[in-house]
Order: sequence, then structure tokens, then C-alpha cells
Amino acid sequence: HWFESSSLHHECPRTTRFWDIFFYSPRERGRTDMKWNAEALDRFLEEKTAGRKLPGVAVCIRGPEGVLFSRGYGHRDGAGLLPVDGDTIFGVASMSKSMTALALAMLEEEGKLSLEDPVVRYFPAFRVPGNARDEVTLRHLATHTSGIPPMEPLEWSIAKNTPGRGSSWARTLQASAPNAMSTIQEVIDYIAQGRYPTLGAPGEIMSYSNEGYAILSYVVDQAAGIPLEQFLQERVFRPLGMERSVMDVAGEKARVLANGNISALFDLDDEGRLYWDEVWSTLPPFRGSACVRSTAHDMARYYQCLSNGGVLDGVQRLPARAVEKLAGPAFPTQEKAFYCLGLNKRLLDGHVYCEHSGGLHGVSSEGGYLQGENYGFAVLCNQGEVDVSDLLWALYNAVTGRPLEADHRWLRPAGGTFSQPELLTGRYVCHEGVPVHWTVSCRNGELSVDQDGTKRRLVWCGGAWFQQLDEEGRVMGRCRFHIRNGQAWGVQVYTRVYQREDTEKETQL
Repeated sequence: HWFESSSLHHECPRTTRFWDIFFYSPRERGRTDMKWNAEALDRFLEEKTAGRKLPGVAVCIRGPEGVLFSRGYGHRDGAGLLPVDGDTIFGVASMSKSMTALALAMLEEEGKLSLEDPVVRYFPAFRVPGNARDEVTLRHLATHTSGIPPMEPLEWSIAKNTPGRGSSWARTLQASAPNAMSTIQEVIDYIAQGRYPTLGAPGEIMSYSNEGYAILSYVVDQAAGIPLEQFLQERVFRPLGMERSVMDVAGEKARVLANGNISALFDLDDEGRLYWDEVWSTLPPFRGSACVRSTAHDMARYYQCLSNGGVLDGVQRLPARAVEKLAGPAFPTQEKAFYCLGLNKRLLDGHVYCEHSGGLHGVSSEGGYLQGENYGFAVLCNQGEVDVSDLLWALYNAVTGRPLEADHRWLRPAGGTFSQPELLTGRYVCHEGVPVHWTVSCRNGELSVDQDGTKRRLVWCGGAWFQQLDEEGRVMGRCRFHIRNGQAWGVQVYTRVYQREDTEKETQL
């Protein structure tokens, strides 16, 4: 949904990779005689990035001995002359959310707020129509369970506040925006209008909401008595030695901090051609949702510190109890990913993975850690709208001893077909930016979906879960239908709940 464009088009020849440093390392616990094959991992990542023609990618693994693996592939500039390295500054987009959640957890430990506080304590005008005003808490916003459906404010904010965007995406949103969405009050007022049906009672349905984290940014301001940007700089970035990281709405501070080693932003235009610019998406109220700029080295330090209970390089840098609040024992440990506070948590082969991805114009990022094992991982890419999960999985696999190409999908076909397809067929819509329409149909017992002209098969994976497969049989995503009173009222496509269109019309009437 976050695709943007520019009138600048450039050819982007690939450069050779930049070699940083690598140390052979045993795992901290279990199979301590294992040695990594650095060349195999490097070759795998190089083939992946080159095969997909990604302009630039930086990766890093940190473990008990420090930096274990760091590489840069491709280039950071439009001319294709300047290499990427572990200190190149990229956007990290929604990876910012765990930092906002960490600030909340630290403030709770200090008695300055409670995650059980109702949101109206900080913003009296806040409400989620259909729910009692006092019901929605800070925890609901942080876990995306407030009942707020997918909606437009973040993309309106980008389209209205970022100069020089001339794509059809930007023009459509600029025309539909009721205002510039440049203040948090404008976001809160729009939520309160209730233009789309509330998803359910607080805590009932998880649906990813950038608006929730926008509000939480300003809660931190009030509770801390200083802006979130300053809090993170003084309480997180500086103690962790994240010297090339900053929360920065417009990217100006990041450019100064980078001293030239900052990536340009690459994307595909309306005709599918790769172009670049240096115009960071500007989205003023969404600071804590998506506005951290950082490096692969710094993000790996951050995740390693979370992995080790707030300890980094033998020093307690973050409060252990605050770190535990993000994805600790209060949340289930299971094969299916569970969204905690700013992080997804899942179990695979005895390892607990805590992670998050991010995407904006010129940004596709993903990183995470092995809980309790003192390992942090980061993958940063300078092209928007690409999936870098397989690159992160390869880093995980190198540490845990799995084949580098092994995927981490936790949803698998169950065999057979869903027995009541008539419950699911119909039209669904998501209003996060330019509306996305999903039409589910059934032919000869086989379910399929048409997403604005793109068709995919739905393969049953048990319950109301399905994988989405393209014409060549590649997995393109997952979804789960929400069924009530004998009919699906919504479908969760990855992390967003699309609602049945006729249900939405009835609510508006």
C-alpha cells in the first residue's frame, strides 16, 4: 500500500558487494562445535539479491562475540557507484514500533504510565465507535487489538506532506484526503468518525493499525515529559551505542548523521520501471510507527540487546523487566506467530523468534532476535515493496544450523478442501490508502481470490486458514477468515482485516 513515485528515472547498474567483517563463531548454547560456512552464506545472499535485482541490501548478525557476519550488496546511490555497507543509513519503517513499545514499557517500570491506562486519559476526544470510551487501553493499541479497522490516515499523511510525488497513488490520495493528517488530533478525529465498522470489542480481533502507534508516540511524550525522539536518543540509542540511529520524521537529521553514507530510495513507477530519489516519506503524526533511520550494525545491536534481557557487551543497557514486557512469558509461545508489543513472536525447532518487518517508499526491512540466546539480526533494503524474509531466514538458519534455503513459514496445507466454501465467498475491502478489493469465489469446490485483477488460489491449511498461491504455485501470503452467524464477515490478509462489503454498507446505513 505504500508505493510512491517520482518523475526521475535512472538506469541502476549493480555494483560489486562490499565486504565488511566476519568472524567464525560457535553458537552460545547447544552444538557449540558448529562452525559457519561464511562463503556459503555470502554466496546465497549475493545470488538472492542479484537474482531479484535489488539495488542495495545490508545484513548483519551479532552474537556473544560481537559482529559475526556483516555484508553489503549492491549500491546506495542512483548512479550505482557507491557501495552499501553495515554503516549505511536506511529507513527501517515499522521496525520502529518495537522502540515505541519499549519506551512505553520503560515508562511503565518507572510508574509514569500503565499499559492498562485507557487511551482517553491522554486524549479525551479518542474513541473507537461501537466500544465504550474507557474500554480501549494503551495495551490494545500496542497489540493492534483496539478494534480500529484498516484506514487511510497514514497514507493521506504521506501523500499530503511529502513534496514531489506524482504517481497515480499519490494523486488519488491527495484528492481523497479530508485534511493534511499532519497532527495527531486529525488522526484521532478521523478514527472517531467511524466511517468503517469497528472490528470488535477491545482485545477480540488483531488488525495492524499504524494509527494506534501514532497515538502511542504522543502518549510517550506526555508520560516522559520529553518528545519520544529525545527519549529514544537518551535512553535507547546512546546506551546501546547506536551512534548512527535517529527517529526523524523528514530525514534531515539522518542526512547530517550519515556524513554521506546514506541510501537513496528506490521504487517502481506506474509503468513498473525502477527509479530513485532522495525524498523520504514525511508523515508527521506517525513518528513512532515508522520514522527511525538506522544501519544494519545498529539494528543488530538493538535486537541482540533485546535477546539478552537488556544486556549488551556484558553491560545492562536496558531495564530487564521492560525488555521482558515486549515479548516475554505474558504472551504465548507457539508455532503460529503472535503479535506482542511491537514484535511478532513464534516458535520453530526449539528457538523463539521475535521479529518485525517494515516497508515505505525506498524501504523494505526486517530484523529480529533469538529470545534468550544473545543473537540479533538485521536486513535492510533500499527498494520499497519487496519481501526480504528469505534473506533474514538465511541469517537465522546460519546460526541455528538449518539449511540456508529453509523457509520459516508456519502455515502449511492441511490436505483436502474447506467443507463450507459458501461461508467465505463474497467481496471484501481494505481501506488502508487506495482501497483494495478482494473477491472470493468457488468453482468445483476450489476457492480462489481476485485482488483487483490479480488472481490466486486459496489452499486450505486447517480451521479457516489458507495460503495464497500464484499461477506457478508459489506461496504469496496467508489469510484467515473470521466467521460469525454462518458467514465470514472479514478476512485477515496477513495482518490486516478486510471486511465484507455488504456488512460495511449496512453499518453505514
